[in-house]
Amino acid sequence: MNLGWRPEMRTDDDPAAATFPSPVRPFPRAGAAHAPASAPDPETPDLPGCRPIPLRRQNLGAWEGRFEYWDGATGTAWVSDPPGIGHEQPAERLVELCTHIATARGAPIGCYGTTALERRDEHGRREKIFQADKLVYLYPMRARLPEDGGIVVGRHDLPDVLLEVDHTTDVRPWKLGKYESWGFPEVWVEVPRRWSRSRARGRPPGLTIHVLEGERYRESRESRAFPGWRAPAIHDALNEVELTGWTYARLKSVGRRLGERDGTGPDDHPFLRSFQNESRSEGRAEGRSEGRAKTVRELLRLRGIAVSEAFPANVPGFAAASEEAVAAATLACESEEDFRARIRSG
Repeated sequence: MNLGWRPEMRTDDDPAAATFPSPVRPFPRAGAAHAPASAPDPETPDLPGCRPIPLRRQNLGAWEGRFEYWDGATGTAWVSDPPGIGHEQPAERLVELCTHIATARGAPIGCYGTTALERRDEHGRREKIFQADKLVYLYPMRARLPEDGGIVVGRHDLPDVLLEVDHTTDVRPWKLGKYESWGFPEVWVEVPRRWSRSRARGRPPGLTIHVLEGERYRESRESRAFPGWRAPAIHDALNEVELTGWTYARLKSVGRRLGERDGTGPDDHPFLRSFQNESRSEGRAEGRSEGRAKTVRELLRLRGIAVSEAFPANVPGFAAASEEAVAAATLACESEEDFRARIRSG
């Protein structure tokens, strides 16, 4: 059976390895049996749902596609089929969820897409590259992040949460172990509710949280980065067609807990604060207008001038008139109609 190009087939004079290849048949195919867990090779990729293609280091800058993993020693990238809605919804939804949490917390949360996660050799050359589905930084304003290019392990700050969506792929046999050895503090592995024909059998929908303790991952029912947010609730929020009231309440609770820890709240969020300031300004202006109307009515009553129930709200230009013009009309007018004429002319 022809499995297409494989890394062990690469030679220095292989012309195919120097150019971008045409699509080849998957290797291994999604759902294929994994290598025996009793004797894993940590440097031999086991990426179900992906296929290897030749991609030399000098071609990385021109490569516009996405890959799960790239190895500089063999000039090989492991790619999967183009992502569809089933894969993209959870990853994009996470951005929306973090926006709501950030509002309740009162401080921004950074979410980044398929940014390269790199290991470099002693000469500064790219050695190995992973691409995850989403990276989350709780403190993006103070994190050491690259101005351009990928996140280099040992040079930049690692994300607080790394999301992998296993719609047709499976990070468990090998990729998760590499994240562990590179020191990523928390990894979420989401298997979406939307069914995929190429999903490995025996992988039910759900989200698994892996938190780093020492040098090993431990499965956790609750996120360490987002206190109070449990795996079933995160999975529900990532897959809901429309966010429910229960999810909004949970996001608010998580945001408030982060804010309590950091000493921030909704009033500290710049976008929300702008609405609150606008509302306060409108309230103050409305209060001043109501107070002025009440004063005019009372003064005219004391002068024995009868006015209608809607007065002075029914007087054109009253709200925009200056304090001096209103005072002059109130003291000089002989009737409601006279007041109206004085405001109109003044």
